[in-house]
Amino acid sequence: MKLIDAHCHLEPKDFPATAEVIARARAQGVVHAVVVGQFQRPGDFGSALDAARAHPDFLTPTMGIHPHDAAAAQADDWVALERFARLPEIAAVGETGLDYFYNHSPKEAQLETFHRQCQLAKQVGKPVIIHVRDAHDDCVEVLRSEGMHEGMIHCFTGDTDAARKYLDLGFFISISGVVTYKKSEALQAAVAFTPLERLMVETDSPFLAPIPFRGKKNEPGYVAETAKKVGELKGVDAETAALTCARNTKQLLKLSAAL
Repeated sequence: MKLIDAHCHLEPKDFPATAEVIARARAQGVVHAVVVGQFQRPGDFGSALDAARAHPDFLTPTMGIHPHDAAAAQADDWVALERFARLPEIAAVGETGLDYFYNHSPKEAQLETFHRQCQLAKQVGKPVIIHVRDAHDDCVEVLRSEGMHEGMIHCFTGDTDAARKYLDLGFFISISGVVTYKKSEALQAAVAFTPLERLMVETDSPFLAPIPFRGKKNEPGYVAETAKKVGELKGVDAETAALTCARNTKQLLKLSAAL
């Protein structure tokens, strides 16, 4: 299989030896991974950009402010985010979005931060990476109001109705290891509904390891298991599912990965 992990986090606290993680991923057929740069605290956007610069043949970075941290970002952080977003190596703005399950930041701060990052993505001409949990109606409304039609719904866990709304907006839908879990029937139905040409696969490492690795630290090599499940749900072999999802990711983010 040829695979692209469409969304992973490789911070040193979780993966102190990035080269070893990449080697294991390559052994599973992963040819590229999108490493998410994320606001950590005022003045700190994490290590994704440095990791991608150290492994430019395998990693492509994004940069954004997660809804959990929306209330913590300061004026200087917004200046920094715009500077990052304009770098040619940054493929997308995000992850941004809304999370009403945890509500680590007030809804008003999440909405404001989401709107601002959609506007930034349009300004720099790049896609937006969306995190959404228990907030599909508001998420769709923000995307519509901002005229957003280019991006991905990362780690999608919604149902067919939610998938249809994002597809109608022009978004790709990225599937994590959650699709392999027994109690994910609604998500599995949404994957079956979504055209293969609009799907991606991801790990969201170090979280949400797929079966049979559930309970372990997730890493990019495990994306193969998610691709196998997507293939099963779409009625195609794993190689076809993996390659199509990889091509979709390459197309959206303009990756240099060889497929």
